[in-house]
Amino acid sequence: MIFVMSLVFSVWQVLLNNFVIERAAFSGEEIGMLQSLREVPGFLAFTAVFVLLVLKEQTFAFLALGLTCIGVAITGYFPSVIGLYLTTVLMSIGFHYFETVNQSLTLQWLDKNETATFLGQALAWKAAAALSAYASIWLLMSWLQVDYQLTYALIGGFGVILTLALWFYFPRFPSTTNQQQKLILRKQYWLYYALVFFSGARRQIFMVFAGFMMVEKFGYSVSQITALFLINYVFNLLFAKRIGRFIGRIGEQRALTIEYLGLIAVFVSYALVDTAIIAAALYVIDHLLFAMALAIKTYFQKIAKREDIAATAGISFTINHIAAVIIPVLLGMVWIVSPAAVFYVGAGFALCSLMLARLIPANPEQGMETRWQPSLR
Repeated sequence: MIFVMSLVFSVWQVLLNNFVIERAAFSGEEIGMLQSLREVPGFLAFTAVFVLLVLKEQTFAFLALGLTCIGVAITGYFPSVIGLYLTTVLMSIGFHYFETVNQSLTLQWLDKNETATFLGQALAWKAAAALSAYASIWLLMSWLQVDYQLTYALIGGFGVILTLALWFYFPRFPSTTNQQQKLILRKQYWLYYALVFFSGARRQIFMVFAGFMMVEKFGYSVSQITALFLINYVFNLLFAKRIGRFIGRIGEQRALTIEYLGLIAVFVSYALVDTAIIAAALYVIDHLLFAMALAIKTYFQKIAKREDIAATAGISFTINHIAAVIIPVLLGMVWIVSPAAVFYVGAGFALCSLMLARLIPANPEQGMETRWQPSLR
């Protein structure tokens, strides 16, 4: 299921900018609105808990995956501003609900000792799917001269077929714990909530401004930016599983400490870099360090009550996307005055995360959620 999601979403993402400009005459205003609309379902991910009143989580995951594939498949048939807004929202609803349920089921089904390794393996599968998406686009559009409409339809339709195959052939796993079917915010999870928020803030700086710097400051072409993405995915394919095992071996506190120290150095370097090659190296290192963020999920699995996992997965996606809605707009205004200041802000976010990570116990568990006030309720 992870492979299917990454395949169809990568195709949607890679083709988007060219498609909206060439077929729908988008300006910066329209693309900005489209990206904001795309993030709204992530902000509303907490509503997943209400869907679970009528659907089992595994069924919900299949339906969300299918909805994403359908949204991608029909994108090419609506080359207008309103049409693209609507298909984007449709795709995004499926995407964010799937990611919410995916996280919930992963943490419920897997043994705590296996989770970090599995999440690393899942990252490798995502990378393989993204590379497959790039190869499919090249084959269809460069070699076979297929247009946007048919490319979206073929990949999205292929995703629907794979989803149906999984629906019929994938075993149904019984739920071992009845999940909370209401919104919950628990005091003992405060550290997890804080880590998730700052993770979302840093992610936006990487996704929005690091790539933008490559083009604006260093004049990277489309092919060069694509090459950077390919390098990132190849590294994930090769090392993600090893990173997962590494986290399982050294523990969440040490893993996140390494990540945040590295990110502080990377963000400060972004602000000071004047060489295109060094900037590209920082971009790849940045992407690799983000793989260490798997430790936030394994930390939560260790401290959470089993019945809280589904509801908290939705809440955490909403907390993560608070930053996604606010940060790009605010720091976009800062960028106009000083691009370097944006990355210093990113270093500040990483420093806050580092201080929070140091509060994680060496062996977190229920009743020992933080090193500070461990019995907080």
